[in-house]
Amino acid sequence: MATLTPEAIHLLKAGKIPMFTCVTSLTWVLFDYFLTLEDEVRYIWPSSWNFGKIMFIWVRYYTIAVTLFDVAQIHSFATFQPSLTTCVAMDSVIRVVGALSLWAVEIVMQLRIYALYRGSKKIALVNGLLFAGSIAGFLYILIFNAERRADVIRDAKMLPIPGCPSIHTGIEFAQWIPATAFEGVLFGCALAKSLVSLTKSWRSSGVQFVALYPLIVQDNLIYFFGVTCLLLFNNLMVVNVTHIPWFSYGPFHAAVGIMTVRMLLHLQRAFHMQTQMSHMAATTEPTLPSIVWRSVTTTFAEQESISLESISPLSSVGTQKKSFVF
Repeated sequence: MATLTPEAIHLLKAGKIPMFTCVTSLTWVLFDYFLTLEDEVRYIWPSSWNFGKIMFIWVRYYTIAVTLFDVAQIHSFATFQPSLTTCVAMDSVIRVVGALSLWAVEIVMQLRIYALYRGSKKIALVNGLLFAGSIAGFLYILIFNAERRADVIRDAKMLPIPGCPSIHTGIEFAQWIPATAFEGVLFGCALAKSLVSLTKSWRSSGVQFVALYPLIVQDNLIYFFGVTCLLLFNNLMVVNVTHIPWFSYGPFHAAVGIMTVRMLLHLQRAFHMQTQMSHMAATTEPTLPSIVWRSVTTTFAEQESISLESISPLSSVGTQKKSFVF
């Protein structure tokens, strides 16, 4: 039993790290919620209900719910010794709960790519198939690991420590690789479109240098890249050779939700300001219209506004209404 003492101490210390990170994540989410609530009230609430608004509300409030779940689950399990079956089941539940958040974000990002490529059905079809493939890969790895999870943690469950042991072996590191690869594809699509817009501006204006940061922010590359990095970090946490401690999925849930919400609010705010400045689509109605998917790409030399109202199946806005842009 003496030989198990160092292992018990190590697992006990590892189990305390998520107790702090999950609370920090929830605090971050709530702080950002109240920080951006004014923009939500101004740009989201007045619009009519449709798919775009539903996706925003889902990402916004599911992020709060899932970080609350993280805190409740981690802190409640730290007070007793759950059974082996409970730990195995909860391990899968935690991953599915996180995947629901990620999949919603990836749907929003696919629609953003769809808008950037002028409603290209080929791009939408390819991304849709890759998205389905990433879900299938996630579920396969989830089931594969769940069937072997009991054997992995059985010895650790015999130790006198509370909670479920933080042990990661086998192909558990591959759990988020399909999603990471898909996010890489989405980021590549956004990057390619931005480079094309940049090249056009050089050719049309003869400008030798264009600041890339405003372009990256406007086309939301930073958000695509950020989600990819978060998924990569999740994989690195599970790989033992990196010696990165397990922080739980709390920081991932918080960061993905916050980045996506801010991406959508940023786009709507930018389009709203552009519309006011250009006096386009004047309306006597006091409320904002339904959400449509629209690409607004601003470069140093030109400003391109591509409307998808006539081709997007998500559009329900008449010609006299302003657009809620994503």
